[in-house]
Amino acid sequence: DLYQVNLILDNLPAIRFTQKEGYFMRWTGFPVGVKIDDAYYLFNHLKFNVLVHKYEETNVARVMGTGDGAEVIPVGKEGSSENPGYMVVGFEVIPCSIMHNADSVKNLKMYNKYPSSIQCDPATVAMPIKEGQPVVFTYEVTFEESDIKWPSRWDAYLKMEGAKVHWFSILNSLMVITFLAGIVLVIFLRTVRRDLTRYEELDKEAQAQMNEELSGWKLVVGDVFRAPSNPALLCVMVGDGVQILGMSVVTILFAALGFMSPASRGTLITGMLFFYMILGIAAGYVSVRIWRTIGFGDQKGWVSIAWKAACFFPGISFMILTTLNFLLWGSHSTGAIPFSLFVILILLWFCISVPLTLVGGYFGAKAPHIEYPVRTN
Repeated sequence: DLYQVNLILDNLPAIRFTQKEGYFMRWTGFPVGVKIDDAYYLFNHLKFNVLVHKYEETNVARVMGTGDGAEVIPVGKEGSSENPGYMVVGFEVIPCSIMHNADSVKNLKMYNKYPSSIQCDPATVAMPIKEGQPVVFTYEVTFEESDIKWPSRWDAYLKMEGAKVHWFSILNSLMVITFLAGIVLVIFLRTVRRDLTRYEELDKEAQAQMNEELSGWKLVVGDVFRAPSNPALLCVMVGDGVQILGMSVVTILFAALGFMSPASRGTLITGMLFFYMILGIAAGYVSVRIWRTIGFGDQKGWVSIAWKAACFFPGISFMILTTLNFLLWGSHSTGAIPFSLFVILILLWFCISVPLTLVGGYFGAKAPHIEYPVRTN
């Protein structure tokens, strides 16, 4: 069923590679087994190759604080300043299918040495899966000194197969969007410029007569400033959209600058939640500003709009996640600890995001108002 096994050593996922047509193809993890001619074979022997680099304090200092703490493998006397040890900069795995002699390992304990040598050939399989047959799992480890430095140990994962195609697709999409936007802009400018030139040549009386004879796309002029049927929902959704968009942009920017290391698991989602709560100020400000614009500068009801902006999107997420969590807790009976953490997270959101949204709404209510010709019918 294409199940994969993922292993981690010193925060580095196990990487599997093969050489094809002169270049390397890389994957993380390895398959549980393989199917060949209606027969299933198991990968029951793993050959690990750990790449290490001599400890260099200058290289480690660059990444400290990013969540990717350096662990050192000691060599020689512990605490020696001359040769403090090596750091893990790569973790490679080669899965093999070996037909072990189950009788020879019955009396061995875990981590004991295998009684004979093993030839690991990833191109051949020899361990078919049969009902009732015992399975022996073994592994071997080799350490290889590498020129890869500590800050560059994630480069192999970032250069995996498919990255070039992904960038090409993005570039292709941008070119198509730019081309289409240019065509629309040229057509729009030519149409508007022609109309403005013609209007300037007419006197006031002719201009008034032409306004009564508008047709085509010019008829939407009166609908652009028409008040919406549900202005509160519009204000709330626009404010929450600004909040989510701002969270996405800031998170991507911080990740691109290297403040969120891929080795620190959970940093990305934690950063997203943090930025979302902080940008509640933007959600409250935008929501109340649009509310005042629709209401001709009237501040009445801005507190209600700010509250709705603070609770609309989190409320939907709360209902969905609560339902899913109760179903999971009921089926697995994980106890009161996850529920306590869930309550703490809700209280944290309520104590930070809601006040910030109300603060943003207050500034939106007190900001100078610009009059727009909003139609009410």
